[in-house]
Amino acid sequence: MVGMYSSDSGIKANASEKAYPKRQAWASLWEASRISIDSIWSHKLRTFLTLLGIIIGVASVVSVGAAIEGLRKYVTDSLEGALGSNTIIVARIVGVNISYDDYLEMLRKHKPIRLKDMQIVQELCGDCEAISPSMNRSDDVKRGSLLFEQARINGINEDTLKIENIDLAEGRFISAADVSRAIPSAVIGIDIRDELFGSVDAIGKTIRIGGDKFTVVGIEAKKGSSLIGNSTDNSVYIPYTAYMRKYGTRQEIAFRVKSPSKETFLYTRDEVRQILRARHKLRPNQDDDFSLLALTDIQSEIDQIIAVITVVIIPVIAISMVIAAIVVMNIMLVVVTERTVEIGMRKALGATRKDILLQFLVESGLLAMVGGVIGVLIAYIISFIILASTPVPMFITLTYILSAVLSSGGIGVISGLYPAFKASKLDPIVALMRE
Repeated sequence: MVGMYSSDSGIKANASEKAYPKRQAWASLWEASRISIDSIWSHKLRTFLTLLGIIIGVASVVSVGAAIEGLRKYVTDSLEGALGSNTIIVARIVGVNISYDDYLEMLRKHKPIRLKDMQIVQELCGDCEAISPSMNRSDDVKRGSLLFEQARINGINEDTLKIENIDLAEGRFISAADVSRAIPSAVIGIDIRDELFGSVDAIGKTIRIGGDKFTVVGIEAKKGSSLIGNSTDNSVYIPYTAYMRKYGTRQEIAFRVKSPSKETFLYTRDEVRQILRARHKLRPNQDDDFSLLALTDIQSEIDQIIAVITVVIIPVIAISMVIAAIVVMNIMLVVVTERTVEIGMRKALGATRKDILLQFLVESGLLAMVGGVIGVLIAYIISFIILASTPVPMFITLTYILSAVLSSGGIGVISGLYPAFKASKLDPIVALMRE
C-alpha cells in the first residue's frame, strides 16, 4: 500500500512539474498582453498614427480583393444564367482566346451546324437532359407608332428554361406547342414592355418584329444592367421554328446541350461528339469539323485572367504594408527608448530577457493586428458604398479577412523583433541610471 501511494505521489509530482512551465508561460503571455494593452491605450494618438499605414494597406488589399472576388462571382453567375451550368455549346466556331489564324483555319475546315444536326442529337442522345437552339439577331420591335430599336431576338424552344435562368414577371414562357406549330408568340423583356406598353397590360397584345406580327405571351422579370452599364432587359424570345420561318430555314445555327449533373457531364459531351462525328461521316483519324465549348472552359479562362490581375495588383498595394512595417519598427524603437527605466525596473524585480522580449513582441503584434481589424472594417464600409452606388460587385471572403488580420499581426511581430531584442539586452543598472 505504501509503495503504491509513493508511486501515485511521484506521478502527481511529475504531472505538476510538467504543468508548471505551461502555467508560467500563460502567465507571462497574459502579463505581456496586459502591459501592451495599457501602453497602447495610454498613447492613443501615437497608436493611431503608427497604425495609419497598416490600416490603409489592409483596407486597400481587402477592397481590391473584394472587387476581384466580386468580379469572379459576377462573371460566373452571369455565365451560368446565360449559358446554364453543366452545359455544352455546339457551333461551327466557338472557343476562348481563338487567334485570327485559328479562326480562319476553323472557318475553312468546319462545316456549318444546321437544324438537322441538333435534331439528330435530340433523337440519339440518352445522356442529354435538355437541348435548345441558340439563334439570335437584332431587329426593331413596334407597337403602332411606338418603336423599340435593336431588340435582341432569340429563337428558342421550351427546353431553354431548363438550361438558362429566365424568370417571368407575367404570363408564360414559350411552350412545346408554340414550337411544333411555329406559333408567332413572344416573351419580351421589361424594357420593351415599358417602352411599347407603359402601364397597359401587354399579355395577349400584338407586336411587330421587323414587320411580322407576334402575340405577347409573357414578360421577362427585370435583370438590370451588365457590369459595363448596358441593359440586359431588351430580349425577345420566340419559337425557333417561327424564327427560322421569318429569317430563313437554311441558316447556320448553334445549340446548347445540358447534362443531368456534373458527374455525367463528360459522358454527355463525349456522346454528343460521337453523334455529330457519325452524322458528319468523320473517320477515326479525322479531326472534328465542329466546335464544342463547355462552360467550365470559359470559367477556367476567366480564372486565369483574374489570377493575372491579382498577381499584378495585390503586390503593388502590399508595398504599403512594407512601409507600414518600417513605421511600426521605428515607433517601437522610440517606445523602447522612452521605457528604458520601466525595462530596467522590471529586470531588477526579476523579469528575464525572455519576458522583456515577449512583452515588446506582443505589443508590436497586437498593435499591428488592431490596425488590420480597423482596415477590414474600413474595407467593409468602402465595399458597401461601392455596391450601393455602382453596378460593380464587391464580395469580401473570409480568406481575405483572416489573411489581412493575420498578416498584419505577423508584420507587427516581425517589425518588433529588433526593438524587442534591443530592449531585452538592456542592462538593468544602466537602464535605471538613465532616470
